[in-house]
Amino acid sequence: MNLDRFEDTIKSLFPEELLSEFHDDYGFTSCVKNEINRVGYCTNLSLEAIELAAAQNVDLLLTHHDAWDFLYGLRDVCMEKLKEYNMNHFYIHGPLDYVEFGTCTSLMNALEINNIIQLSIYDEGDIPGIGELTEPQSFEVLTEKTTQTLNEHVRAWKHHDRPVKRIGMVTGAGHSSNTIKKAVDAGCDTYITGEATLYSIQYAQFAGINLIAGSHTFTEIFGVESLAKKIKEQHKEISIVRIEESHFEAR
Repeated sequence: MNLDRFEDTIKSLFPEELLSEFHDDYGFTSCVKNEINRVGYCTNLSLEAIELAAAQNVDLLLTHHDAWDFLYGLRDVCMEKLKEYNMNHFYIHGPLDYVEFGTCTSLMNALEINNIIQLSIYDEGDIPGIGELTEPQSFEVLTEKTTQTLNEHVRAWKHHDRPVKRIGMVTGAGHSSNTIKKAVDAGCDTYITGEATLYSIQYAQFAGINLIAGSHTFTEIFGVESLAKKIKEQHKEISIVRIEESHFEAR
C-alpha cells in the first residue's frame, strides 16, 4: 500500500461531510516514505509510542491524537524522531469520534452494549452515544467488566440501586456536566467516559446517574483498532500491530 492508496482508503471509510467538518482535525504530520507494509496503531502520538513502533518496524504510525499544542515542545521532538526512524504518522481525531464505527461505538461493542440507540455526534458540543444492554446487570458487574476490558483500574460512583440498562457514553474527555446532563435527559441510568473532574462527579451524584471513568487513552483505543482493522480489510498485504501504551492515567 502506498500513501495515495492509504488516503483513498480514509476517504472511503469516512463520510465526506464528516471529513469536511473536521478538516483541520486529521491528517499526516510526517510523510517520509511512500510504501507502507506495516501499520502500528495507538491512541496518542508520543516519544514512547514512536520508539515502540520503531522497534516493531512500523512504516506508518496511526493515532487518534496528534501531539497537543499545550504539551509544549512535544510535537517538534516527535517530528524529529519520526524523521530519524523514517516513519510516517497519520492522526484522525474528530472524524473518528463521530463515525459509525468510531471510538464510542467500538467501546460499546467491547462492553457488549449491543443495542445502540444513538451514535455519539457533535452538535455545538458532544452528544453522548446511547446504548442498552440486552439483559440489565448490576452496576458492580458493569464496573468489573469495564475494568477487565480496559485492562486498568476504573473509578466508579454508584448513585442508585436500579440495575443498569441504558448507558450514555463519551470516550476520552467526556467529563463536562453539560454532556452528562444530555445522558440524564435521554433516560440513561449510567454514564461512561475517559475522564472525570470535580464537576462531573458532583453533577452525577446530584442527578442520580451512575458514573464510570476509565482513562482517556484506553477508552479510545478500540476506535483506533477498528479503523486499523478496516484498513487491513482493504489492503490484505499489510500487517497491523497495536502499540502498547503505558497505563498512567487511571489508578
